[in-house]
Amino acid sequence: MPAMFGPAGNSESFFQKYKSSTDAPAFLKEMGLDSYEYQCGRGVKITDKTAKTLFENAQKCGISLSLHAPYFISLSSVEPDKRDNSINYILQSCDAARRIGAERIVIHSGSCAKISRQEALELAEDTILRARKMAVENGFDDIVFCIETMGKVNQLGTLDEVLKLCSLDDTFLPCVDFGHLNARDFGAIKGMEEYEDILNRMENKLGADRLKIFHSHFSKIMYTVPGGEKKHLTFDDAQGFGPDYEPLMELVYKKNLSPVFICESAGTQAEDALKMKKCYLSYGD
Repeated sequence: MPAMFGPAGNSESFFQKYKSSTDAPAFLKEMGLDSYEYQCGRGVKITDKTAKTLFENAQKCGISLSLHAPYFISLSSVEPDKRDNSINYILQSCDAARRIGAERIVIHSGSCAKISRQEALELAEDTILRARKMAVENGFDDIVFCIETMGKVNQLGTLDEVLKLCSLDDTFLPCVDFGHLNARDFGAIKGMEEYEDILNRMENKLGADRLKIFHSHFSKIMYTVPGGEKKHLTFDDAQGFGPDYEPLMELVYKKNLSPVFICESAGTQAEDALKMKKCYLSYGD
């Protein structure tokens, strides 16, 4: 199975013709894309009617769906109530994913600004395992948790931290946000060598099977030193910020991997996802 590509939410061009996210599958099919990440960053609010329509349209257009869980999830909060609430938000996300026909939900891991990284990781480990247990008990055992690498230095979510969390359960997948990794390490991804190192570390920690189907976000991101991520850019307005997607597309093609790439460019996410897909496919010419 080839890699799949699509946007996070709707690009500015979408609204020139369409109004509702339920029309996203038709828009993406017209463009030649195959994935769509429905955004619940500000809360899970999708109605049953909207979910049913999106599900049906995605099925008809052959668009694979994932769902981004709320941004305010914090697996590592020092406040027990916030960790418990985060579990509830994950369960709400599982329910919404089920209703729209998505198999994957993307989850932020949280902050470590007030405690050590090790303490934050231990809290996150406990929270995500409790969330998984409750998801299974509620019949959501087929929903895959994709834990995201983060872009700000004071956030939990280095590659190693995410791989550690994913190693807790065989069903967890990393959501490797290459723009975030580049931003939190101040432009460390220079090209093929750095991408290959990331993929090798994933395989060494999680195995070849999970490497093959990992989830991914990609965008070019402005960063500051020492904070890390500042804002998402477009491919055409990168202002010298990376990372470049071409070496990664070559690696993924040559390694015969089948990840889902969700582009998070600022307003041109569908168009930039298509650039990535065309680059990926060019290696088969």
